[in-house]
Amino acid sequence: MATIHPEVSTSTQPATLVEDDLVTSSTGRRWLAVTRLSTGFIFLWAFLDKTFGLHYSTAAAVAEGDPSLSWLNGGTPSQGFMKFAAIGPFKDMFASMAGPVTDWLFMLCLLGVGTAVMLGIGLRVSAIAGSLLMVSMWVAEWPLIQGSTNPVMDYHLIYALVLVVCATLLAGDTWGLGRRWARLPLVQRFGWLR
Repeated sequence: MATIHPEVSTSTQPATLVEDDLVTSSTGRRWLAVTRLSTGFIFLWAFLDKTFGLHYSTAAAVAEGDPSLSWLNGGTPSQGFMKFAAIGPFKDMFASMAGPVTDWLFMLCLLGVGTAVMLGIGLRVSAIAGSLLMVSMWVAEWPLIQGSTNPVMDYHLIYALVLVVCATLLAGDTWGLGRRWARLPLVQRFGWLR
């Protein structure tokens, strides 16, 4: 049973639950922080690569002298995936939704989730947003068809689960700004921002 840490307790502020209350092993907290930082970097890297065309998952120039397909050079970070990579029973739905709005939503989600998870703040909101994105991508790639690597579990769902674990265990408190974030009056008032 977790105990409430009185570190922030005053007559007007309630006591705050911290990661130490949930994960009692300091080694466990450090590995959880490494997992959080690594996962945050996956989201942040995807944003940077797609924005600036760093030529990893974002395609290089189509021909000699052509600009990169980065978002800044007119690339469409979500539309190609939604129109051409989506398979299965929801293929048409994803193709019909693809547009500039989905590019903005996708990129803002990558940036927001990546930054928040790296900083260790707003992990509950990040877990929801990132999990919705990952589950949507899982559905779009529809792994339930024969020939897929695993018909149920893939990296999209693993990333979603890691985000949920980090939020649930307050992983931003170790090597992050989670404790400071938790002390903000707005976060104390609206616990879902934790």
